[in-house]
Amino acid sequence: MNDLYRLPPAEAVLSTAGISAEGRNFEELFAEFAGQASRRKVRESLETAIFDYFSALRLPSVPTIYDHLILSLRPKDVIATFNWDPFLIQAAQRNGRVGGVPQLAFLHGNVLEGFCEEDQVMGVRGRVCSRCSKPFSPGNLLYPIGEKDYESNPAVRSSWRAVKGAFKDAFMVSVFGYSAPTTDVAAIALLDEAWGGWRNREMEQFEIIDIRPEDDLRREWGRFIHTHHYEVHPAFTDSWIAKHPRRSGEAYWSQFFDAQFINSNPAPLSDDFEALWSWFAPLIGAETRKRAEAQP
Repeated sequence: MNDLYRLPPAEAVLSTAGISAEGRNFEELFAEFAGQASRRKVRESLETAIFDYFSALRLPSVPTIYDHLILSLRPKDVIATFNWDPFLIQAAQRNGRVGGVPQLAFLHGNVLEGFCEEDQVMGVRGRVCSRCSKPFSPGNLLYPIGEKDYESNPAVRSSWRAVKGAFKDAFMVSVFGYSAPTTDVAAIALLDEAWGGWRNREMEQFEIIDIRPEDDLRREWGRFIHTHHYEVHPAFTDSWIAKHPRRSGEAYWSQFFDAQFINSNPAPLSDDFEALWSWFAPLIGAETRKRAEAQP
């Protein structure tokens, strides 16, 4: 957010309006516009410029960290993100047929996310609602930090309700690069309410994937962490998700509760999707068999 104004389309809008954003957090700047009727056109132009910029982004044709994240989680899992870019949805689209897709919750909207207000159904922009067959409407991107209202926007409200439920029931939580900004009080309050306080989380494990100093991260996320029940990793490849894809919770439980230590089983960092999918096939096959055995 500190550098977003440097994007050529945003820079062009601000330059035309004679506004200097040097050294300003983009969300703080945008929040000022939200309260100034005289700058409504600037705000609308910025929204359009940034929406169009992020909408044009595409993943490369080889596997990325987004693909590994999608493949390494199961449909029971949830990915909640504040990012506007379309990469998670693109990764879900090209990997979903392999082993299903974790639930995706876009807490500040997403350029590729669509929503049907009539049926309250989430989908992908450009497609149609499965119930009424009407095209999904594009979602809004919530910029102004001073007026973030997670209840007034139906699409965002639906995502927040989903993530609050997931957060409440979670055994393991991995925080990937999110800085929990003090400016976004509403977001932290909602997560804190769902978590229920660290004193009630004696068994749960918090994992932080971030390059910042551990002391800073411990202070930032302390309200969610029970004593020593946390780990900090500088890279995704060091995380439980990457080391034990699709089995991270089971692996953690085996090691720390059942004292059955197991070796890491990371997916190969391959440039070939077929090879990557083949590697995941035995894990997904075991899941399929277990579901079949559970059928009455």
